Amino acid sequence: MRFMYDCIIIGGGPAGLSAAVNMAQRGKQAVVLTAGESLLAKAELVNNYLGLPEMSGSEMMDTFEKHVRQMNVEIKHAKASNVLANDGDFAVNIGDDILTSKSIILACGAAKAKPVSGESEFLGRGVSYCATCDGMLYRNRNVAVWGLSEEAVHEANFLNGIGCKVMYVAGQYPDGLDEKITYVHGRIEEINGEATVKTFLCGGVSYSADCIFILRQAVPTDALISGIEMNGTHVIINENGATNIEGVYAAGDMTGTPYQVSKAVGDAQCAALSCSKYIDDKNRGQK
Repeated sequence: MRFMYDCIIIGGGPAGLSAAVNMAQRGKQAVVLTAGESLLAKAELVNNYLGLPEMSGSEMMDTFEKHVRQMNVEIKHAKASNVLANDGDFAVNIGDDILTSKSIILACGAAKAKPVSGESEFLGRGVSYCATCDGMLYRNRNVAVWGLSEEAVHEANFLNGIGCKVMYVAGQYPDGLDEKITYVHGRIEEINGEATVKTFLCGGVSYSADCIFILRQAVPTDALISGIEMNGTHVIINENGATNIEGVYAAGDMTGTPYQVSKAVGDAQCAALSCSKYIDDKNRGQK
């Protein structure tokens, strides 16, 4: 039987780590999923967080992560590719594994990229964010991997290994790419097709592909969890941090400006308190 977490927290920045501490403080079993480095870690100096003056972003993140580990919360370095509702609970795909939980707290940060033309229209019809999830559907067919994250090379090599004919699109040739994979310099500008994807445009040149795997550092929120209400690139929440989907909460930069560490931490505490109550009510059979 698969282990059931009380909460899966998607995002390992200040909001996600704050949510983790507050869930643990209330006796809830949570796990944090984090993919790549938090934007805070790149800040040269943070001087407006109460009690931690004149600290670099990386030092602040180290302090936050140490606190989380002291609370015995697990931090997994993995990217969530999608979240599925499952009979009142949730299943989260991470690579070739699935985690299950009673609730979700989204703390993915502000959206860093807008979809390219055709991306949203062909999602599920030749556009995918997870090679290990959908790769077997395209064996012996032409696929493109747009490498925008650290794990993209691994995913491209996986596709090549199962028999896909792979093109790798990126701004520079990556280390570790299988020599059988065709490298295309640039970025995908447009995705075209009819019922399904047929071609993509890169550097003004059209290339044929049956599927395009867009491997960003994080999956766009409305693609990560179907049906979630958005206002542009921001998730809509109520005063308790709850989204329109029961059992799903959100906090931090992904819920709107100002993009500040203190706001993210406070938002996440609010979301965690609400989420903890939701779990308690659910365990008592009130949900």
